[in-house]
Amino acid sequence: MSNRSGCPPVGVQLEARVLPPVLALDVVLGLVGNSVALWIFCFKLKSWNTNTIFLLNLVIADFMALVSLPLRIDALIRTFWVFGDGLCRINLFLMFTNRSASIAMMTVVATYRYLKVVHPHSRLSRLSRGHALFLSALVWTLVVAPRVPLLSLDHVKLLQNQTQCFFFTSYSESSSLRLALVSSHRVITVFEFVLPFTVLVFCCVRISRFLQARGAVGDPKKVRRAMRVCVLIVVVFLVCFLPTSLTTAGIWVIRSLRPWDCSAFYTFTQLTIVSLGLNFLNSALDPLLYLFSSSMFRKALVQSLPAWVQRRRTGPGPGPGPGPHLSQSGTSASQGTTQHELQSIS
Repeated sequence: MSNRSGCPPVGVQLEARVLPPVLALDVVLGLVGNSVALWIFCFKLKSWNTNTIFLLNLVIADFMALVSLPLRIDALIRTFWVFGDGLCRINLFLMFTNRSASIAMMTVVATYRYLKVVHPHSRLSRLSRGHALFLSALVWTLVVAPRVPLLSLDHVKLLQNQTQCFFFTSYSESSSLRLALVSSHRVITVFEFVLPFTVLVFCCVRISRFLQARGAVGDPKKVRRAMRVCVLIVVVFLVCFLPTSLTTAGIWVIRSLRPWDCSAFYTFTQLTIVSLGLNFLNSALDPLLYLFSSSMFRKALVQSLPAWVQRRRTGPGPGPGPGPHLSQSGTSASQGTTQHELQSIS
């Protein structure tokens, strides 16, 4: 997005009106859901398995966005950036790393669920907690490494006599490092969606066929649960990540084939920035994934609810004391148990 096409920089226009309420909703819902999830993972789960380790990494990825979005909301409301160059670099780094990490971790969760259902005897479907930690560290390394150069460049620019912190606008300088960084960002944004989405669709199709072919064999509830997890992740991909990928690909095509078309460049750049509102909606939707994906998480969450909510969920229990019928049934059950034990001893 250099100025070689002669197009002037893109200012704060559509995104200043659309993004603040959308991002504020993302932050509120995301903080509530992920704070509860983090509390459950850290203090309520009695044991950990491979799946919960992957889900905890997804919570960490969500918090990377949730702590950075308030600064972006403030800048959009003011229409300029007041937090300096250092926080601008960190803000952009956290925002883009959140997208990559969320996509990667959701793909890992869906793939592991697919392996557990379709290939239960494979070594990959029986990863230990140590293997899960190693795989999570590897994913974070692959996610963070391409984004580190964001921290090395100054992204605060004077635009229309106001300081702005943007990565999607065209700047007057055309240094080779910045051009390489922007080009790599386009490639990462498109392919980090296309490749995982292809894997997710494959997992959903294979689990669906497995359910149709062997639904009555084994544990059909487990297969259906895996299917729901894959479908939910696919929906999150389509709603949250597809718009940004399409608009970024559009900018990529325009800059390559029609560099003189400033109108199209403006349109796709504005849509790309606005699509970030949907991009971070995944932080608010991910707690649904924790509920669907982990039975341990659901049980811990239910047990953490107030007693009156649990009673309402399970239905009315017995009264303060057993009535005549309960006493008789209890006595009969006791007698039957005693006779059974005597027969067993004989």
